[in-house]
Amino acid sequence: MRHREMLHKNSLQKQQLRLFVLGTLLGIAAFLLVYGIVPLDVTNDTFCRGGYVEKDIQQHYAGWLFYRESALSFPLCVTTAINAPQGVSIAYTDSIPLAALFCRPLANWLGGTFQYFGWFTLLCFALQGGFSALLCGLFSEGTLRPLLGTTLFVSSPILYERAFRHTSLGAQWLVLAALYLYFSLRREGRYASRGLFLLNVLAIGIHPYFLPMTYAVTLALLLEYSVQRHQWKGPVLYLTSNLICTVGLGWLLGLFYGTATNGGQALYGYFSMNLNSLWNPVGINGTLYSRLLPAQNQINGNYDAFAYLGLGVLISLPVVVFHARHRIGKQLLRHWALASVCLILTLFAISNTVTANGVTLFSIPLPGKVVELCSVFRSGGRLFWPVYELLLLSAFAGICRFPASRLVLVLMLVIQIWDVSPGICQRHQDMAAAVQTAAFPSALESNFWKNVAGRYQHIESVQGLQDDALHLALFAADHSMTTNDPFAARYDTVALEQERQKILQELAMGVLRQDTLYLFSDEGAFLQAVEPVKEQAWCGSVTDQTGTSTWYVIAPGLQNQEFDRLCTVYDGSYPLRLADYTDALWNRGVLDSTKKTVCFADSPFARAKLDNAKYLCADGREYAITLVDESDPGWLMVTLEIEDATVLWGQELTTR
Repeated sequence: MRHREMLHKNSLQKQQLRLFVLGTLLGIAAFLLVYGIVPLDVTNDTFCRGGYVEKDIQQHYAGWLFYRESALSFPLCVTTAINAPQGVSIAYTDSIPLAALFCRPLANWLGGTFQYFGWFTLLCFALQGGFSALLCGLFSEGTLRPLLGTTLFVSSPILYERAFRHTSLGAQWLVLAALYLYFSLRREGRYASRGLFLLNVLAIGIHPYFLPMTYAVTLALLLEYSVQRHQWKGPVLYLTSNLICTVGLGWLLGLFYGTATNGGQALYGYFSMNLNSLWNPVGINGTLYSRLLPAQNQINGNYDAFAYLGLGVLISLPVVVFHARHRIGKQLLRHWALASVCLILTLFAISNTVTANGVTLFSIPLPGKVVELCSVFRSGGRLFWPVYELLLLSAFAGICRFPASRLVLVLMLVIQIWDVSPGICQRHQDMAAAVQTAAFPSALESNFWKNVAGRYQHIESVQGLQDDALHLALFAADHSMTTNDPFAARYDTVALEQERQKILQELAMGVLRQDTLYLFSDEGAFLQAVEPVKEQAWCGSVTDQTGTSTWYVIAPGLQNQEFDRLCTVYDGSYPLRLADYTDALWNRGVLDSTKKTVCFADSPFARAKLDNAKYLCADGREYAITLVDESDPGWLMVTLEIEDATVLWGQELTTR
């Protein structure tokens, strides 16, 4: 009997190994068909610098570049070159800390350009295939049907929406692996597994958003075991030690370094899951993942909760539910804890701001502390992914109970892949374009940037997030400069503001740091600060070719230098412009009620221009000044003899 059990166990292990290897090969094949081999060239970073689909990968790559050039320190994945001088873990630039940590010695040994995002994504696709094959193998016999199920998971729309766009979030195999271990351990009557333990620890080193997903599945397994066996001590010790090791790795990688726990993005409830998400095929930039279903409306940040199931699954699920209607109740009772955590994850994803199509149905007020706590995972719509994977699994497992299940599975897969193929083909085209040319060309086109490259040690964002901040971050990283421009997902707003106030006080006293390039995003703030230091630096504005991006700069030591036509030096002929201010009364610096009053940011420059001036001049025309109002601190309001002052929007103004 024991010999027979050993033979059965060995046969099962061989079958699992076979499935894992074949599933891995399917995942690799899917990657190569869609993205090709060019992203695997570690010396080709074009798609990282230019941006793939959107600019987020520039943030990931910039974080890696800063970390690679920084001195090795403790915690391990912290660089003080970002959010200088405080520093931050590259976990908050989504640079995949574990990958960066292990690739850094190799990259520095090889020298030159080195990007690991292609190989990381290939690994994610391989493991997506491997673990989905194991998972499907638990619900069907043989090899063919599990591999058909694997095809369903490696063609998952949510995988292609994240791969290379939010690179670390392509590691959705973590969720599949957790589900596989849940079902397999439960069948074996076990709760403890080194694999599940390691999975939870690894998640924090890839992306913290996977933690609530894998731990939710782990918690379900432990609760069901404990209630069924009336044994709590072992599961509690297992969970506690797992949490300690997870926190320990997070601490080692710098996730708890400093106070970089907030930032400039929306709070919990903004990136929520729309109630139409399962059948809404529209991805980022309007990409459609369906040949038949139209794009549905969405609002706020619903786009980040993309969860389209695909037509094959949408057709199969109601049929499966009807076919298994007598067993569903028993299965839910049997897996009560998993069902409970799935319900909680779904509610968290929907959030307290419930949206359907293009409207907000209702919003449940939450205490500020609760919102702050939930905002740790502010893109809450992502937490639906374990439920999403279970829906795919349910469609597959349900069909496997049908007569002629292989034929039905093939039919479902043909419909599914036919339906989602436009979105996947679009991602193929996006990568083909990204590896050849910059999808988002840099606005740093002036020869000013060539002159300051390597001259300064630090870029100081004195006020506001700079135009084209991610290309600016890449520029700083390429030239061994530090930056405080808050392009990371998390940063300490209080520390940043304190540092900026310190810089403004220094400028007001005429003190310049010779190793620092000062940047302003708002012209009014620049004009308020520039006057005491204008003789010690080149001061003025720098634009791109189209004039859509503008930086206001103070460059110490470059006074009297001349640059190209994209630069306007701050001197007596520097133009006056309306403050681009809009609220309930003002429209881009023009008072709506009369359209005769305009406003300027109060500064020594604006006061000098308006002092004793009788006319405001633009485009060869003069408009008489009837009143200059200084009653509102920080603003100068000027009333003109003009029919409609909106003609002055964007104009370079002079006075007489």
